[in-house]
Amino acid sequence: MESGGNSLPSGSDGVKRKVSYFYDPEVGNYYYGQGHPMKPHRIRMTHALLAHYGLLQHMQVLKPAPAKDRDLCKFHADDYVAFLRGITPEAQQDQLRQLKRFNVGEDCPVFDGLYSFCQTYAGGSVGGAVKLNHGVCDIAINWAGGLHHAKKCEASGFCYVNDIVLAILELLKAHERVLYVDIDIHHGDGVEEAFYATDRVMTVSFHKFGDYFPGTGDIRDIGYGKGKHYSLNVPLDDGIDDESYMSLFKPIMGKVMEVFRPGAVVLQCGADSLSGDRLGCFNLSIKGHAECVKYMRSFNVPLLLLGGGGYTIRNVARCWCYETGVALGMELEDKMPQHEYYEYFGPDYTLHVAPSNMENKNFRDLLDDIRSKLLDNLSKLQHAPSVPFQERPPDTELHERDEDQDEKDERWGPDSDTEFGDYSNPVPGRVKREYVEVERNDSVPVVVPMAVDEPSIKEEQNNSKDISDQWLR
Repeated sequence: MESGGNSLPSGSDGVKRKVSYFYDPEVGNYYYGQGHPMKPHRIRMTHALLAHYGLLQHMQVLKPAPAKDRDLCKFHADDYVAFLRGITPEAQQDQLRQLKRFNVGEDCPVFDGLYSFCQTYAGGSVGGAVKLNHGVCDIAINWAGGLHHAKKCEASGFCYVNDIVLAILELLKAHERVLYVDIDIHHGDGVEEAFYATDRVMTVSFHKFGDYFPGTGDIRDIGYGKGKHYSLNVPLDDGIDDESYMSLFKPIMGKVMEVFRPGAVVLQCGADSLSGDRLGCFNLSIKGHAECVKYMRSFNVPLLLLGGGGYTIRNVARCWCYETGVALGMELEDKMPQHEYYEYFGPDYTLHVAPSNMENKNFRDLLDDIRSKLLDNLSKLQHAPSVPFQERPPDTELHERDEDQDEKDERWGPDSDTEFGDYSNPVPGRVKREYVEVERNDSVPVVVPMAVDEPSIKEEQNNSKDISDQWLR
């Protein structure tokens, strides 16, 4: 295969990728509060699975440098960042007006270490973008990121800081065009809104639409001004299964890659679109969800994989472990290795779980109509937009700790409060095989450095439904 300017070296087998994986061992300690469906502990569970399947040794494992105030303010308002930095559970009763102003309190509670949590997950996503920009890796992963609902001046839907927007802004320093793809069950409203009027970022969201948080993401929402036709929304109904999902995902994303020709791709892998999610109503299997990762990986374009939603946490860990294997080109054995969270995965103790027999309300004629409309919208983009050469802005300065090089870090030692097990000796035989895929021939033009457009803000819609209504589903 001939490489385009932005395509990655594929190696003789067309499989190998250099993967940088960002993980902070403290992230699982943050706690939204009793009864809240968002549980950062799922990131720790995912990491434990990666360790015991033996995947960590195939990646560069990095502890993210916390994002600084100035990094967060590249998108978020100064006063909002200052509020997040200063608010504490003890002080919130004295700041009721500010809490209401910034939409913090119910869906987005104040909890101990809130600002540090934001700095950590944002630092991982921006750090991944920096690694991709420098060509250090082909794929960067930050499962703690992907919090796509946060807005410039307010929290929303369990999200406080929009790490995705910050990562895309970083990628735009080195790439003319960046593609954002969102497979969370909820519409990626915060990211779409930020880039609604630019042609340098295309946003594509596959989501449940209709009386469902956040209430945005109509197929008719296509972007504004220079960004017209650069926002794609794929509205779906309850019970969508793997076959129906792929009947839309592959043709639409294939056309997007052909027409938009991005220099980098950000894929938000929200796992609440899986069958059996506590807040979700889709019926995707883990392999079906991961097929999106595999497909986007096949284009051989720098790829940033992020987390997102996902509230049945045992399935979230299963999914992101399997998708890490996909990123590496490694197929994992279904029988789960023994590890410290093994009992979460009973009674079957397998990596994969069968979808349910719920009704698929996405009828064939409806899917055909959605696909036809979106492909028609894409046909109106005659060619990929170009950006005149400009001086490249400086990279964000983040100094991650490479866990491979710093084995003396006490967080990984035997006295750590967090038990991770023996990573150096994974249970043998858990990686079944490395798969060979057919590489796509889509070459991408050589990029030149350029300045970053300021993200623009789409006017908010008033038909959103509070996400807390979904907690008891």
